[in-house]
Formats: sequence, C-alpha cells, structure tokens
Amino acid sequence: QVRLAESGGGSVQAGGSLILSCAASGDIYNRRCMAWFRKTRGKEREGVARIFDNDGVIYADAVKGRFIISQDNTRNTLYLQMNSLKPEDTAVYYCAARDSCVGGEFAPHAFIYWGQGTQVNVSS
Repeated sequence: QVRLAESGGGSVQAGGSLILSCAASGDIYNRRCMAWFRKTRGKEREGVARIFDNDGVIYADAVKGRFIISQDNTRNTLYLQMNSLKPEDTAVYYCAARDSCVGGEFAPHAFIYWGQGTQVNVSS
C-alpha cells in the first residue's frame, strides 16, 4: 500500500512560482515511478512530469523549461518546482505512483496510487 499527500498549492500571479510537494509512504517498490498530473474542469487529466527511480524524467511539452520534478534522497517526498506560471497552468495537481514507468508516455490509467490533489490558481 502506498499513501500520497500533496501540499503547496495556492494562488499566484502569472510569472510567479510555486513548489508542490507530495509526501509518500508505503511500499517503495510500488512508487519507483512517480508523476505529477493535473486536471481542469472539462478537460482530460494530463501528465505534467514523471520521474523513474529518482533519475529518468520526462515533461509535458506545455511545461518544459518551466517545471522541474525531483525527489529527496529517501524518495519520501516528490517535488514539482513550477516557474514562470501561466493562467493555463491553473488546475488541480495530483501526484501518482506505480511500480515502473512505461516508455515515454504518462499513461495515467496505469498509475495505481493517487493523492487527493492540490489546487493551483494562476491569475493574469
């Protein structure tokens, strides 16, 4: 069993920065692959950034060069550093975990464990 809990969301003006955290606990094998997703009303859930074994990372094109995903050395905390925020980044952000990352895709349907989400609002 894996438990995930996001924090760090809030409201910021366009161009600002936020750092999201995801506290992870439980079976470390089932959280070798961790990712951030986001969801806005009326849109499909989309992958934002993914990290595998605290090493390999991928980013969605929409956030490349602005967001950074990382983990602490214990892999108990996942971070998402969000810079140069835009109004279109407004969403509920979720962290997710599974045992292994699959290729270069986010594949949200394959993630087993999810946090409750944290709201990010970016105003223009």
